[in-house]
Amino acid sequence: MSKTVIIVDDHNLFGQSLKGLINSFNDYQVLAVLTTGQELVDYFEGNRVKPDIVLLDIRMPVMNGMETMEWLKVNYPDQKVLALSMEHEEEIIIKMIKAGCRGYLLKDIEPDEFLFALTCVLDSGYYLNEETSSALRCARENLSSNPLSQREMEFINLACSELTYKEVALQMNLSPKTIDGYRENLFRKLDVKSRVGLVLYAVKNNMVSV
Repeated sequence: MSKTVIIVDDHNLFGQSLKGLINSFNDYQVLAVLTTGQELVDYFEGNRVKPDIVLLDIRMPVMNGMETMEWLKVNYPDQKVLALSMEHEEEIIIKMIKAGCRGYLLKDIEPDEFLFALTCVLDSGYYLNEETSSALRCARENLSSNPLSQREMEFINLACSELTYKEVALQMNLSPKTIDGYRENLFRKLDVKSRVGLVLYAVKNNMVSV
């Protein structure tokens, strides 16, 4: 049975090109190419076939990616979604992950990595990109031999919020320099390379509530 995808992107040429690429993969089929989040809402409310994965552009008119993700979280919380982004938009991506998004893709991604991302989401539930992929493989082993402290867990929970690192420092009554140390130590311990990677790892491993 084919693995099904819906593309939601207001750039029609990109969406159609992406459709062609996905349909060229073995056992993958694009059910629809939509241009706004509202069109996706209409699709779901029309009792049509639900996809295995939704590819959701972050910046769209009418109903953007974040608004769409919030609607899906309420109405279809188990729907697997990958965000599409032109650039690394950390703040928005973290909000989308907290709303249930399973990872994000930059639009200049290589086709092989794109297929790997789709496979990851279907097999493990999340796609951790080149910044975080090694965490998917070995983080549990790292933590079994080097568990997190209570303060590290506190930092992770705050880092998964909308607070800046400076605000995290204030919350923890620590200096920004000490917070930088916590961050770098956790990046090494969890084998991630960015705040987005840290959030993805924490959500995937049920270390924070979403």
